Amino acid sequence: MGKEALTIDSLFELKSLGQPIAFGNRIFYSETTPNKDENGYHSYIYSIDRTTKERRRWGDAGTSQSQLEISPNGKYLSYIGNATKDKKPQVMVMPLDGGSAFALTEEKEGVSNYHWTKNGASVYYQTTKKNTDEKADEPKEKKMPNTTEIDKLTYKLDGAGVLPKDLTYQIKKIGVASRDVATILEDQERVGLNYVANDESYLLVAGELDSADEWNYGGTVYYYDVATKEKRSLTTSVPKGSFSFAAMSENEDYLLLNGNDFEYAFVTLSRIYGYDMKTHELVCLTEDLDVEISDVMVADFQQNVYGMPVEWLNENEFLFPATKHGKTQLYKGNRAGEATLVFDQRMHVTDGHIIAGSEEIAVTYSALTKTSELAVLDLVSGELEVLYQPNAAFFQKHAVVEPEMFWFKGADGWDIQGWYLAPVGEKVNHPAILYIHGGPQVCYGESYFHEMQVLAARGYGVIMLNPRGGNGYGQEFVASILGDYGHKDFEDLMLGTDYVLEQHPEIDKDRVYVMGGSYGGFMTNWIVGHTDRFRAAISQRSISNWISFYGTSDIGAFFVEFQLQRDLWDVDGLWRMSPLAHAANAKTPILLMHSEQDLRCPMEQAEQFYVAMKKHGVETKLITFPESNHGLSRNGLPNLRVKRADAIFDWLEKH
Repeated sequence: MGKEALTIDSLFELKSLGQPIAFGNRIFYSETTPNKDENGYHSYIYSIDRTTKERRRWGDAGTSQSQLEISPNGKYLSYIGNATKDKKPQVMVMPLDGGSAFALTEEKEGVSNYHWTKNGASVYYQTTKKNTDEKADEPKEKKMPNTTEIDKLTYKLDGAGVLPKDLTYQIKKIGVASRDVATILEDQERVGLNYVANDESYLLVAGELDSADEWNYGGTVYYYDVATKEKRSLTTSVPKGSFSFAAMSENEDYLLLNGNDFEYAFVTLSRIYGYDMKTHELVCLTEDLDVEISDVMVADFQQNVYGMPVEWLNENEFLFPATKHGKTQLYKGNRAGEATLVFDQRMHVTDGHIIAGSEEIAVTYSALTKTSELAVLDLVSGELEVLYQPNAAFFQKHAVVEPEMFWFKGADGWDIQGWYLAPVGEKVNHPAILYIHGGPQVCYGESYFHEMQVLAARGYGVIMLNPRGGNGYGQEFVASILGDYGHKDFEDLMLGTDYVLEQHPEIDKDRVYVMGGSYGGFMTNWIVGHTDRFRAAISQRSISNWISFYGTSDIGAFFVEFQLQRDLWDVDGLWRMSPLAHAANAKTPILLMHSEQDLRCPMEQAEQFYVAMKKHGVETKLITFPESNHGLSRNGLPNLRVKRADAIFDWLEKH
């Protein structure tokens, strides 16, 4: 008897793992799954014993549990959870020797981040307060609508909406036993808590490089003196750079930062910098590595994961991740600027932490046919000790496809990587889909992608390509389309499609479709205006007009100037690179899907292209999704993720 086919509803039966941390012989981690009845996501905390494999559930019944930590004194499990009366996230603490979790903080606006003091007696945390109090006793039905005053360039953010102006950003300290609260820092500018000194004399906080210059996109890490309340940037020697905190050494004499000099703006590869806390010298420690030191792989399954961080192995060596050729690599670096590759397997390390006093890492990971697994990785042998496979029973009954990885020659003879998922079952004369990723500074890779597997289960082959402009292939590759969208990246995609069709003659060449989201939506719109080779198209959260995008996207002005290398006054240049300018050439039936609260690629982008298709008599449909932002396909409301998938299937099967 054959295995059952995957469906989009399988999401409700599958679990995603993340946030692994070790304490003694136990590995703690989070387990997240969509909840159909409540139309949301539920996460729970578990531990597993490495020897007995016994699992135990911790925490409470809140729907969100993140930032898992063990207190330095080994007494508590802590996390940020929302099992509170008003559902605001607070620092939750649970004794490891028994007892219920309790909310340590009671902040009206909730808590976004926290750090333990070295002795485990107190917690520093980040919150906000409103500068203007609402009249709580005024009935809601009597409250009148008010105006929104905007005077900053960056005034909104996808997933958050219009950013509030009336907030004071605070860092506070609370005693675990006493519950005494003290305000340590207050600022009208946004700050982020990164580190608390062992003696609590200073904090390291994230902030804008120059808050007075709205057009300066860089970020920095500030040293904040608790006694004098003065702060200074640690990265002034790289004035246009963008930096974030990575890790402080045990002796607090050397700080690691993740950052870049902004030479290629948004697409400058991230590197590890070292900052000497005594001499104040900032040096790049990974200058010779042509890799992106972060996780830039895209997929749609993982929830509540943070990626592998930069961490110290000892006082001289540290471990850091990189993305290369669609997989996670791990390197050992040191203060002398030397780096050695220590792990390079075809998988996606989605989260992890070094196990103290060892060269082992507690990790969660995914692979092409593995959704999410918990393991311990030995850095010396490279072996994985798999501890828990939450979806093993499910996949004993359901079929998945092992994608074929390949390389082909793109424009200018460049080597381009891709993957092909053949359909489940009958493979003769089957349809196929060119599915274009977003970004474009991300990449497909060795990670489980539920939507692609479901498409394969429905009988479609799926072509996944990493054209130039994506990340994971070096600085020249990712910067190659700056100022030139829709040219050689378009050629790469067409040549890759040709390659797959040549290698797989079982594909019906008359039933090849194209679809994509974000940059993939831009490229889908661009493709239908430049070729009629595809039977139908589906464009999601797309871009059609760079001129209006400049002023309506939450990152529009920066993105257009840095990526397209044109400002608002170069109307002709922006128009030539806009799919809308070529809409009159389109003949391919196209479905446009867009989230109504998408502020990254605002819905007006889809509306413009929809009207253009109508104007030129092209078969088209526009579907909009309420209560949804740019991330609908990955972490949107579960019922709308299902409706989105159903709309895709309906459009493909209609054509």
